[in-house]
Amino acid sequence: MSFLNTRAERAAAVAGQFAEAVDRDGRFPHEAIAACKEARLLAAMIPVEFGGEGASMSQIAEVCAILGQKCASSAMVFAMHQIKASSLIWHGREAPWHQNFMRRISAEQLLLGSATTEGGIGGDLRSSLCAIEAEGEVFKLTKSGCCISYGLQSDAILITARRAPDSPPSDQVMAILTKDQYTLDMTMPWDALGMRGTCSDIFTFSARAPAEQILPSSFADIAAQSMLGAAHLLWGSLWYGLAADAVARAQAFVRAEAKKRPGFQSPGHLRLAEVSNMLQAMRANVQQGLARFEKAHLGGDDLASMGFVVAMNQVKTAASRAAVDICNHAMLIAGIWGYRNNTPFSVGRHMRDALSSQIMISNDRILGNVSNMLLMHRVETHLAG
Repeated sequence: MSFLNTRAERAAAVAGQFAEAVDRDGRFPHEAIAACKEARLLAAMIPVEFGGEGASMSQIAEVCAILGQKCASSAMVFAMHQIKASSLIWHGREAPWHQNFMRRISAEQLLLGSATTEGGIGGDLRSSLCAIEAEGEVFKLTKSGCCISYGLQSDAILITARRAPDSPPSDQVMAILTKDQYTLDMTMPWDALGMRGTCSDIFTFSARAPAEQILPSSFADIAAQSMLGAAHLLWGSLWYGLAADAVARAQAFVRAEAKKRPGFQSPGHLRLAEVSNMLQAMRANVQQGLARFEKAHLGGDDLASMGFVVAMNQVKTAASRAAVDICNHAMLIAGIWGYRNNTPFSVGRHMRDALSSQIMISNDRILGNVSNMLLMHRVETHLAG
């Protein structure tokens, strides 16, 4: 086990201690994120020259899976932070302000939040109503209806907007605002079925900051080259961790029953074999996506290809369906002992958290976009390449 994984295991142990309370009370996982900061996990992906560790996407994905086995909300906060960090790393590396900000993340273990949604656009990340309003060397921005996960706990927020008031909705930029530069007016608190600890409240976001804090790349490039892949791969990894723990609980139940009735094979035995196959397929799906992502970032044209976009989207839709199906199988194996909340075999929290996976960036929206792409993209018929 790598040193990064060892530190992640320590943070995950803390997350597991408070997972039930976080879920029950719908509160932010303060203890887990404090443990991540103490382990210096928040700067793991930041390049070494800016004080981080230069961890690969696969290494960060492994941390997400480790955390996801103990508390999906904590893992989601960590994953979303790293998704934002990836945008900064790959699109702000040459800009002085963003270089210094990466040093701050490393030194202070700053937590990054995201404000890419907006009221009135129907969940379309690639469209904005609000716009950057330039005032000399500074800009101001007001964005309504923002669903900002852990917005009140974030040290900085990466936000999208139209480039200028006269820009079309798809001509977007992304800016980084620190906590002292914006105000949040909550309009709807987070009270959801699952992922309760992400505290994804809805706000009106108002800010004023120097223009140098706008990332140099267009948001179209940021979304395609870093955010799309990072989001779907890290989400898929934490859902895998969640699913793996559900299977482990189902396996523990079958073992306990076997000890009570030696020689008797219950229906749970067969379902356990079946769900193990499902978990293996989910793991392979995420691993394949990670391998393609990292190969694409080594060079070549794959990042800009339609095939890459289709592949990353399919990782997300397949992983999100698998997470729900696996948790459901685990519950069927353990029966009432999996359904109840107060047993060692309970997977109720796992199921509720997994249900979020198909609606956070709706699978229907993704599949609709992919179906249009597939009209122009050939079907892969080879195992290699």
